Amino acid sequence: SKATPKTVNQIAKTLKPRAKRIHQRFFDPSTWLDQREDIEAIIHMGANSSTLARDGDEVMENNFRFSLSLLDWCTARGVKLIYASSAATYGDGTQGFNDDLSLAHLQTLQPLNLYGWSKHLFDQVVATRLESGKKLPPVCVGLKFFNVFGPNEHHKGPMMSLASKYFGTIKAGETIDLFRSHRPDYKDGEQLRDFVYVEDITGIVLWLLDQSHKVTLYNIGSGQARSFRDLVGAIFDTLGLEHRIRFIDMPEEMRPRYQYFTEADDTRLRADGYNKPGTKLEDAIQHFVQNYLNKTDSYR
Repeated sequence: SKATPKTVNQIAKTLKPRAKRIHQRFFDPSTWLDQREDIEAIIHMGANSSTLARDGDEVMENNFRFSLSLLDWCTARGVKLIYASSAATYGDGTQGFNDDLSLAHLQTLQPLNLYGWSKHLFDQVVATRLESGKKLPPVCVGLKFFNVFGPNEHHKGPMMSLASKYFGTIKAGETIDLFRSHRPDYKDGEQLRDFVYVEDITGIVLWLLDQSHKVTLYNIGSGQARSFRDLVGAIFDTLGLEHRIRFIDMPEEMRPRYQYFTEADDTRLRADGYNKPGTKLEDAIQHFVQNYLNKTDSYR
């Protein structure tokens, strides 16, 4: 129930022509995994991804302890593990966006919410085991996702991407609300995020599945920060509509934990051999709108 269908579905769709069997269904991993002998890799994208979550027990159970059980299972059987970390581990970004797996570096980061902390703690477990010489899966890679958007994310409610959240409003010809800036160095609506299309992510995951040995973290983004105004503007443009945007105050409780800038440094990923370029924001939005959001059935 905590899975991320937009990523899982895209990966499965791409894998299907080259795989003998694709097991894409809901199940209880604690019992299902031990019944199989043919698993080569686990792609773990599930989490409670709400940045507003307040139930620490629930977040730790779903985002940390369950991930830890998968890590132990994969380690014992030599199964590859590719898991979702998050750019939320970087906190307000003042420490930069360096995806170094060293424990010394990770301990300098200060996430701003429970979600970020849960992912950060798991990254540190991997780093600790690596530096202490403990056994790990042959491939154990954490993907520090930045702002992912793409099909099949409506179940996430307020945590879905703005592209999905605002499409219906834009298509109806209504006005979009964006937060005012509460910092003098950013204009209203010009807060910056690294928006990455899910189809670009699937290419990276497929590349990782072909690796034989790799333990690391990778930033996963476009590598170029763009504004929220750029994002919604691309939807207006794709639909051929006039930009209708107004700015509203950010809730007081959000302001101390709000990131004004994120941008993935993908130097490590590129240096390790992944060379497929990311999709430009405007092109990605156009593809998303025309092939998914603007269809009768957007769940494809």
